[in-house]
Amino acid sequence: MLYELNATYMDAIKPLNSWARLVRDINAAPWNIMRTLPMTRTLDASMELMERLTGCYDEPAWGLDTTVIKGETLTIQYNVIANKPFCNLLHFRRSKAQPNQPKVLFVAPLSGHFATLLRGSIEAFLPDHDVYVTDWRNARDVPLSEGEFHFDDYVDYLIEFLELLGPDTHTIAVCQPCVPLLVATARMSAMNNPAVPLSMTLMGGPIDTRINPTEVNDYASGKDLEWFESNVICSVPEQYEGAGQLVYPGFVQLSGFMSMNLDTHVQKHFKFFDDLIKGDGENAEAHRKFYNEYLAVMDLPALLPRHHPQGLSGAKATQQNHALPG
Repeated sequence: MLYELNATYMDAIKPLNSWARLVRDINAAPWNIMRTLPMTRTLDASMELMERLTGCYDEPAWGLDTTVIKGETLTIQYNVIANKPFCNLLHFRRSKAQPNQPKVLFVAPLSGHFATLLRGSIEAFLPDHDVYVTDWRNARDVPLSEGEFHFDDYVDYLIEFLELLGPDTHTIAVCQPCVPLLVATARMSAMNNPAVPLSMTLMGGPIDTRINPTEVNDYASGKDLEWFESNVICSVPEQYEGAGQLVYPGFVQLSGFMSMNLDTHVQKHFKFFDDLIKGDGENAEAHRKFYNEYLAVMDLPALLPRHHPQGLSGAKATQQNHALPG
C-alpha cells in the first residue's frame, strides 16, 4: 500500500512539475523582454526550486567520457562485460590499451544510491588502472521471473565477476559491500580458487556494527525483523517491470537519509534559492550536481537469507548480517 500511495502522489504532482518547467522556459525565451528583471529572476528561482522538489531523479550519467594518460586524452567506452539480473559488470575501456596497468574492481554499495556515487574515485583511478565496477540495477526494474536476490546471490555475483577478471585483480569495496566481499574472498580461498583477488581494500565497511554504532545502528538494533517487514519492505506494484519483487523502496530510504539531517537540507535549498536570485551560477550548479546524485535512489532487493524460505519473520538468527535493509 505504501508503494502505491507514493506512486499515486508522484503521478499527481507531475502537472505541477511540468507547469514549473513551462514557466521557466517562458522566462528564458529570447523574446521575453522582462527576463533580466529582478522580479523575473525571483520567479525563475521559485520555479526551478519547485521543479526540483517535484521531480523524479533517474540514474545519473557517469560523465567519465575521457581521461588523460601521459598528456594524451583518451576516450572512455562503457562496456558491460557481464550481465546479471540485478547487476552489470561495467568496464571503463580506454580507447588505447595500456599494458601492465593494475586491474581494479570497485564493488559499489548496494545501499540505495547508484554506482555513479563512486564517480570521483573511479575518475582518479582511470589514468593508471584498468577499472571495473559493479553497476547495480534498480530492483524495481528486474522481472520476478528472474528470481529473487539473496545474500548468497550477492556473494556468488562477486565470485563470478572475479573469476571473469582473473587472478591479477585488485578489489576495492566501499561501505556496504565490505562484508559480501570478505565472504566471497574467504570462500574462494577455502576452495583454492585461482581467481582470489590480489588485494582487498575495505573502505568504511560495517564489518561489526556493534563497534562505534551510528544513529542508524542504534535505531535498527531496537527493531525486530517483523517491524522492518511491516514498515519498510514493500512489494513492487503492477505498473513496474519488477512487479512482485520484495524491495526496500528508494523513496523510503531517501526519507530516512534526509530526516537525519533535515535542517541542513532545508538550509541548503534556501541557499540555492538565494544563489539563483543573486546569479551565483557556480554555487547553484554545485547544488544541482550534488542533489541530482543524492536524490537518485533505487529500490533494493530485500536481501533475504536463502535458507529461511518463510521470509523475514523466520530469519531472526541472521538479522544482523543478512536481512536488514540497506
